[in-house]
Amino acid sequence: MKIHLCVVGRLRKGPEKELIDDYISRFEKIGRSHGLGPVSIIEVEDKKNGGMPNEALLLKRVIPKGALIAILDERGQTLSSPDFAKKINSYVTSGISDMAFIIGGADGIAPSLQAISDLKISFGKMVWPHALVRVMIAEQLYRAVSILAGSPYHRN
Repeated sequence: MKIHLCVVGRLRKGPEKELIDDYISRFEKIGRSHGLGPVSIIEVEDKKNGGMPNEALLLKRVIPKGALIAILDERGQTLSSPDFAKKINSYVTSGISDMAFIIGGADGIAPSLQAISDLKISFGKMVWPHALVRVMIAEQLYRAVSILAGSPYHRN
């Protein structure tokens, strides 16, 4: 299953980007044998400053057709890392070929995009900077595949 991180905004070089690249690289190395990967990062920019509705249109254009859509939103479901790994594995075993994780802009994700999502995930009730959310989802993807592989990276 291919993973797509569809995000609003551009991430410049820096420590967050280095962490994301590292976790994605680790994920892809282990993920291949579990039917996971590669990961693509697709960044969109709302140059017209149209807000959430325009961001939603831009994001909808880059989400692969037929992809399972998971939005990252503070009002979503909180999952343990093992539960997240089980969900990912269930999507792979059910034959889903693409999964898109959506990170919206500063104002969140438009209702029109929320309405077509298959899964809403929260990293807690706190609001996180988008660069850190990218790091966190990259790390959780790596943790999930590590759990599936039986690696000691995740300890209960």
